[in-house]
Amino acid sequence: MTDSNDWAFPTNLRPRGEDLAFDLDATLDSVVQLRAEIPEDAFTASILGTERAGNGIVISDKGLVLTIGYLITEASAVWLMTNRGTLVSGDPLAYDQATGFGLVQALGRLGVPSLERGTAGSCRAGDKVVVAGHGGRAHALQASVLAKREFAGYWEYVLDEAIFTVPAHPQWGGTALIGADGRLLGVGSLLVEEKMQGETVQGNMIVPIDLLEPILHNLLSTGHSGRPPRPWLGMYTTEIEHRLVIAGLAERGPAAQAGLQVGDMVIEVAGHPVSGLAALFRSIWHVGPAGAEVPLTVTRKGDKKRVLVRSADRSDFLKKRSVH
Repeated sequence: MTDSNDWAFPTNLRPRGEDLAFDLDATLDSVVQLRAEIPEDAFTASILGTERAGNGIVISDKGLVLTIGYLITEASAVWLMTNRGTLVSGDPLAYDQATGFGLVQALGRLGVPSLERGTAGSCRAGDKVVVAGHGGRAHALQASVLAKREFAGYWEYVLDEAIFTVPAHPQWGGTALIGADGRLLGVGSLLVEEKMQGETVQGNMIVPIDLLEPILHNLLSTGHSGRPPRPWLGMYTTEIEHRLVIAGLAERGPAAQAGLQVGDMVIEVAGHPVSGLAALFRSIWHVGPAGAEVPLTVTRKGDKKRVLVRSADRSDFLKKRSVH
């Protein structure tokens, strides 16, 4: 991601306060810059880096900041900066792998308003929205909802209904999706390619805010969602011509330990054929909680092989947050 001072949206792409039914500048002040430092020996360091930058959204008057979890996973230090230049440290409270949300507690006074949460159910395809990063109007984008549909990510992640917006915000991580009433509808997660009027365009995948409320209390009190951890295989799978191909393996992860290899094609889970990433992951999760043995059938160079993978809790591989 580029430094927030090095760019700005052209004026014609920014939202105009006079066109909105809420105080645009006050709302944008709720979005802060987030920077995280991760130890070099962290499990995610080789994939996500040791210096991560993105955005966070202040969601309470006590300085609770909502972001996308990969920014703060295994963080040893977090810094938050407001549009007014106030810089405070933050405590990475929680990361929920099922939703992708992360929470940070500001350890100093931010002095900005909190953003009220709405519901993603209130937005529809075609609705005008604002996708906002830290930096006020210069980093706020007038966008529209392209679609709401299922999303599956190769890192063993599924959302029943994600929000897809266009055009794309270039600093998507932790951006705020703001609806017509000025409320928070979701948190930016990814840059994706979408089909629009027969052309491929770039857009953002947004995690709906509705997924936060059922787990927020537990995240704040225990650091966990309260749900049993899903079985994790450390198997990075992609779809190639409707085939599920292992494109990578987490070092020391369950799939690698079981002898699976890059290039293997997964055809069955527990004896049942699978088609599509979402179906693959849901079938694995259906076997049982983390620690369950997951029977997979793969093909390797034309030969069919059955492999029993002892799943794990992914969080066991991650560095734990320090207690202040």
